[in-house]
Amino acid sequence: IDLQANIELPKDFDAVRAVGASAVGLYRTEFLYMNREQPPDEEEHLETYREVLHALGNTPITIRTLDLGADKQPNGGRRRDGPVTANPALGLRAVRLCLKEQSLFLPQLRAILRASALGPVRLLIPMLSNLQELDQILKIVEAIRAEFCAKAIAFDPKMPIGGMIEVPAAAVCADVFAQHLDFLSIGTNDLIQYTMAIDRVNDEVNYLYDPLHPAVLRLIHRTIEAGEGANRPVAMCGEMAGDPRYVRLLLGLGLREFSVHPAALLEIKRIINSSRVDVLKPMARQALQSRSGAEVYALIDQFN
Repeated sequence: IDLQANIELPKDFDAVRAVGASAVGLYRTEFLYMNREQPPDEEEHLETYREVLHALGNTPITIRTLDLGADKQPNGGRRRDGPVTANPALGLRAVRLCLKEQSLFLPQLRAILRASALGPVRLLIPMLSNLQELDQILKIVEAIRAEFCAKAIAFDPKMPIGGMIEVPAAAVCADVFAQHLDFLSIGTNDLIQYTMAIDRVNDEVNYLYDPLHPAVLRLIHRTIEAGEGANRPVAMCGEMAGDPRYVRLLLGLGLREFSVHPAALLEIKRIINSSRVDVLKPMARQALQSRSGAEVYALIDQFN
């Protein structure tokens, strides 16, 4: 079982080393864009990643490209040149924003590729929903690689590229994505809200936010199976992975890479070390056949 850490701020670096995480499974980069008038350029990105790699030593790091939009807006609010969006969680965000406004995206991609020459770096694309998006990104990356080769700019030509599975369409087609990516990472926060058709920050409907709804579990299981079928590693970096109540169920479903906040990592490690996967698999199969989240909660209570 591989235990990784989610980080964003420099104060998290020491925690990663202290708890013995094998890698940084999710490095969020939105902070680089927040509360400023102009987006960061390529050199600012590169300097930030260089500092992170230096602080972490030889610890592998997965850098997620910017996931702006929805509840994460630059300038402390709505983009000044954009329309008011009634439902921003379903609008122009993450990879959609990156492909439409490549002036935001290209400097980051270029910097991540350059940073890959300095240490073990993986690139993670958020909120993929169709293969056309991925094809566009891979073509952009290939063009940058060709330019760097021509200009003798150092980078790792084998830098792994992965995708976040956080849209139900991507989970259903995870086998297709797995054929074109080096790894998958399940983002449960968004996967749950999109599966349940709710806004998780809306107090009137967030009671429907249920990590153990059978539909959510089946999408998670489908993604894990897709990774196994294509011999691609599958991690989970959403909050569900760091919740002690769900660890044994996720183990039974086949999850082998947990990426959690450093503060939760030791507790998750304790639970994993005290668990037997062969015993948990039948529980997971039963959970997948359950009719409601309530049935699954009752089931995992027996195992916890």
